[in-house]
Amino acid sequence: MIIINKKFIVKKIIETLLKEYENPVCTLEYNKPYELLFATILAAQSKDSMVNKITKDLFSKYNTLEKFAKANINELESEIKAIGFYRNKAKNIIETANILINKYSGNLPDNIEELIKLKGVGRKTANVILANIFDIPSIIVDTHCMRLSKRLGITKHSDPEKIEKELRDIIPKKYYTIFSNLMVYHGRKICMAKKPRCNICSINQYCEYYKNFKHG
Repeated sequence: MIIINKKFIVKKIIETLLKEYENPVCTLEYNKPYELLFATILAAQSKDSMVNKITKDLFSKYNTLEKFAKANINELESEIKAIGFYRNKAKNIIETANILINKYSGNLPDNIEELIKLKGVGRKTANVILANIFDIPSIIVDTHCMRLSKRLGITKHSDPEKIEKELRDIIPKKYYTIFSNLMVYHGRKICMAKKPRCNICSINQYCEYYKNFKHG
């Protein structure tokens, strides 16, 4: 009964939010598949808006995968310094560029098992690639998806992989990516981490957090 109820709630949430955000898409800017991969690596624990600001010049300078593979790490670090954990991210981007060239002929692997073997790539990043490059419906558990799913009462888990598994069981597959993107849009506009705007939220009637906030 619990799963059935969650499926109904998720269906209503998706229907409602699609009226509010008609075409929810990935907010990272890119032109080439590997650019999205590197942008997503950079976006870990950083805002997409900051990443887009940096990658505008970065992707212009390193306009081929080969240039990233041969990049001077100190120079690359200085160019992404405004991003958190920039040293590790610069190292991971260079190493991943070399792996893509040497092992995959410059292409991105099209399955999660191979993607998560790349440097700096976890399930979230891998699912971003599967969803946006290969058009494979994927649950992308970023900070917004995690926060909103827990507030709504869809999951009680804190582990991203457990959340992903639970969401796969209650969301229709065709809506995997759409749901993930809707969580990002709504999380930025309404359901912020510190001061959620519960009183004007279009899905507050389905939200456990709102019910507790309203009657607590």
